Amino acid sequence: MASLRSLNAGLPKNVTWRGRTVFTGIWKHPVRGPRQVRRLNIDGDGQGDRNGHGGENRAVLVYQVDSYRHWRRHFGREDIELGAFGENFTVDGLGDDQVCIGDRYRIGEAEFEVTQPRVTCFRVGMRLGEPDLPALLVAHHRPGFYLRVLAEGQVAAGDEIVKIGDGPERMTVAEIDALLYLPRRDSAALRRALRIPALSPGWQASFRELLDAAEQQEAQAAPPTVVEAGWPGFRRLRVRDTVAEGSTITSIHLGPDDSAPLPAARAGQYLTLRLAGAGDPAPVRSYSLSSAPGADSYRISVKREVKGLVSRYLQDTVRPGAVVEVAAPRGEFVLRDGMNPVLLVSAGVGVTPVLAMLHQLAGQRTEREVWWLHAARRPSADAFAAEAHVLLAALPRAHEHVLYTEATPAELEATGAHAGRLTAAALVELGLPDDASAYLCGPAAFMADIRQTLDGLGITDVHTELFGALDAINPGVVAQASIAPHPPPGRPGTGPLVTFARSGLSVPFDGPVTRSVLELAEACDIPTRWSCRTGVCHTCTTPLLSGQVSYQPSPLEPPARGSVLICCARPDSELVVDM
Repeated sequence: MASLRSLNAGLPKNVTWRGRTVFTGIWKHPVRGPRQVRRLNIDGDGQGDRNGHGGENRAVLVYQVDSYRHWRRHFGREDIELGAFGENFTVDGLGDDQVCIGDRYRIGEAEFEVTQPRVTCFRVGMRLGEPDLPALLVAHHRPGFYLRVLAEGQVAAGDEIVKIGDGPERMTVAEIDALLYLPRRDSAALRRALRIPALSPGWQASFRELLDAAEQQEAQAAPPTVVEAGWPGFRRLRVRDTVAEGSTITSIHLGPDDSAPLPAARAGQYLTLRLAGAGDPAPVRSYSLSSAPGADSYRISVKREVKGLVSRYLQDTVRPGAVVEVAAPRGEFVLRDGMNPVLLVSAGVGVTPVLAMLHQLAGQRTEREVWWLHAARRPSADAFAAEAHVLLAALPRAHEHVLYTEATPAELEATGAHAGRLTAAALVELGLPDDASAYLCGPAAFMADIRQTLDGLGITDVHTELFGALDAINPGVVAQASIAPHPPPGRPGTGPLVTFARSGLSVPFDGPVTRSVLELAEACDIPTRWSCRTGVCHTCTTPLLSGQVSYQPSPLEPPARGSVLICCARPDSELVVDM
């Protein structure tokens, strides 16, 4: 009969790791005597990152004595003590290939239900000094699992584990874990997993997304098409024209420099330019397309920034006939099909991607209700006011609301605009339809305020575009003061040049010191996104604009074409990534 070999607990604490502070509860140690198990936790135990660990569906973590034997042999280590994998219950029996999601057990006075495998997380590798361990747990089919507490009570080491119920579908912990993290998923298995009521909501949501994607592929007669149409790396495009748009914005029209036509961009996407003449190394910047999808040339519209090296170069130096290097159109901020209302909301130069969407809607002669909400300082700064007005006039169900913060009464009367800002009160007064899809682009604070207001109005289908670094995802890492991206300290590396396009920084890779592109980004204080740091969870997936990489360790499932897993990628050539 299975039994509880060790009961382990520990409260979260700050741990120094790679120059950072991580607040974590991964350090667990055996405790003597019984402990009360409650709905959310065991007395004397806690978790540092409650987004990934703990809570009702992850109240107790279980790991097996047999898996300890496996890892001691694998690593050639006898110093791995019970509790080192962060588990609360170290058990004899209950293998991951035997226990099923939804199974129920009685241990001591308490009763439990199996809810999900362990989440892949870097902290178990940090705890044991084995950074590849999160990937190995999945690859070796030994993740461990979480329990929900059905009945509270006391438990103690030595208690027998009695099975009191079988989960439906009989899908083991190892099967469920592989279904999420390993390739070649079976749609029938995804449907089975979604029929298990005990499976935690987070895993259900992930499986639902995977099943939706699989069903879309199965519905196609041909193999699935690549999401991003275009070309690899950078391509030479020739400047056809430059047009001054208002007081601070210049549009640059780009066409092919060869006989190959330009692939159609989707409304809302952006181009990334590498400009050899603007500096050494060549700076890389991204600009939204403001032209109609399907046009025979691309149009980007660049706002002049006082200290903007690249914007000043583009406006002052680039002329028709010049050649620039451009990465293919990309981006997920694109107009979705449908018949529900559309809100196009922008401020300042953030108008460019939603203007491309307006072009698409006008070109389709859409019957959808279209709301155009734009804020600028004054009419002279509203570079595309006339263009947008003409497009809106062609739509039968269009609403146009433009606000200026610094316009004179005469300017407001001449343009029909309103004074003020796009505040919450202004949006409420408009009577926006709550079934609308909203597309926002502008300063970060503007988009955050608008999104909060729309959520209060019941408009939840909201899409945003933000240039500059994305918000970091660093589970458990204690927040530090924001620092502008910079070259790493010490002597420059001797490896391939890595360019972080959103951050405007190019630095050589230092192979002997740096394990991955992720570590290089961290050394430069560039905001990063990660969780497992071993190529399992894909949280670190980043658009790859150009270059080649190799992986160490190899990811369990490769990223989509045009993307890179920066947590385990090393550059084999000059690299440009969109971060």
